[in-house]
Amino acid sequence: MTFEIGDKVIYPNHGLGIVERIEEKTILGTTCGFYHLRIVANETTVLVPVSNVDGVGLRRAITDDEVERLFGLLGDGKIDNHQNWKGRFKDNSDKMRSGSIYEVADVLKNLTFLSKSKSLSFREKRMLDRAKFLIVSEISEVVRESAAAIEGRVDRALERCLSVKAASRPAAPVRAKIAKAAPAPRAAAANSSAPRRAARTA
Repeated sequence: MTFEIGDKVIYPNHGLGIVERIEEKTILGTTCGFYHLRIVANETTVLVPVSNVDGVGLRRAITDDEVERLFGLLGDGKIDNHQNWKGRFKDNSDKMRSGSIYEVADVLKNLTFLSKSKSLSFREKRMLDRAKFLIVSEISEVVRESAAAIEGRVDRALERCLSVKAASRPAAPVRAKIAKAAPAPRAAAANSSAPRRAARTA
């Protein structure tokens, strides 16, 4: 994938950037081209080797059609709930580095769901905030709406996601109450003694 000056691109885990220059540099005797990206969020400059675009996951921003698909994904109720912290953190970290906005959306859904039932660690809380920022900033740029307006739409989609997830949970099995049979009344003890004879009259 190649870019031109002025292109808006997404640099994984950093957000939206603009290609401001393309130039060649010689480093350790090797000459290669570099994209100079200005990261919009903090006005920093990042140099990405032209030959390593795919390796770092640099991509163009999503289209209007993909925005609708993204909102559909955010509200679909499909959430991976990993119980193991190490496994969950590794999976989410890999998704954040992938460069895919849809993978970042999965992280946002998973950690939002988890945060409703327990306190997130500092690292996961920071990842949750980062995932939300990346999604909001990219959509905001694509549809040309304010970040506040897009954040509201994202929050509503996440609320819908949690509602769908809750509705899809299997109902807890209802245990039939077995009425204990009342103990059968004991049969009256048979009177084995012979009837008393009437006293003889003297």
